[in-house]
Amino acid sequence: MSKCLSNNLSEMQNAQPAALAAKDLLAHAMAPVYRVINGLLVVTVFMVVGLWLSGNGTNAGAFDLARILVPDEARHIVWSNGFGMLDQYKSANEAAAVAPDTEIAAVIYSKSKPNNAGLASAKQQTVALLMPSVAQVQVKSISHLADRIPTSKIDPQALDSNLMGSIQNQRAVADFFEKKYGLDRSKIEEYVSNTILIAKEVNIDPVLLLAVISVESNFNPNTKSQAGAEGLMQVMTSVHREKYALYGGTHQAVKPEVNIRVGAYILKYLIATAGSLRNGLKFYVGAANAEDDGGYADKVMAERNRLIGLCQTRSINRLTLNGKDLRS
Repeated sequence: MSKCLSNNLSEMQNAQPAALAAKDLLAHAMAPVYRVINGLLVVTVFMVVGLWLSGNGTNAGAFDLARILVPDEARHIVWSNGFGMLDQYKSANEAAAVAPDTEIAAVIYSKSKPNNAGLASAKQQTVALLMPSVAQVQVKSISHLADRIPTSKIDPQALDSNLMGSIQNQRAVADFFEKKYGLDRSKIEEYVSNTILIAKEVNIDPVLLLAVISVESNFNPNTKSQAGAEGLMQVMTSVHREKYALYGGTHQAVKPEVNIRVGAYILKYLIATAGSLRNGLKFYVGAANAEDDGGYADKVMAERNRLIGLCQTRSINRLTLNGKDLRS
């Protein structure tokens, strides 16, 4: 009896290595199949995500399948916040590149998104400013009005090209206006920094806003026209009384941080309404029903182009090698 049991145990022990060898052989043989299946799954996922990110659906099957699998709300978060993260990283690197200048720092700008409540309550961007202290001033955002204007209706020329994302370009623009108008340097830096911060809030080109300020008021916040336009952007106070109500009333109209916000929103609205940047400027100066605007749009565009040329020249001449700047 014991001899029989011993023989059975011996046979079982001999069979186990054979079974393990067979399993290893099968796993080895199936490995290419698994790799193909995994590869197909990865490609399928990328195709679905790509179709989902690429558009609003065309009733063509694949697009709509992608929209069903993942909701549009999630796509909006990816577009608004995902690529914003890349801008944050880029801006942070630019700020770090000029760390020896102690007056320059990166600030976090929070933008309310009431329409997306429950999905994303705020949009954060890292913004490098010549005068970061302007971001600490408690001023109500006007983004809840500006965000109602679809970006698709805005002339691409009026959208931010990120030229002013560079501290070097901000300093060059401040130098330009300081020499042009002979104003106090700290005030110029305050106005430039406020404009860049507000341009992010309203989603409009800060270079355009700076050009409008230059033409409208020569960077003098106390300028007031006979028609009743006030502040850096020469906003008609009586006409836009309800917008100033957001900031405590019309007595706040000359404050740069208030005047630029209201003026930037009005300009964006008029550009969308008029259908182009030039027509928007014509509306802004109050010549909507006139044959021409007296050369106003040409003046703003010329100033804008000067600033763009100034920034682009600095960008071209600025080379980096091993983290050190070289001037051509």
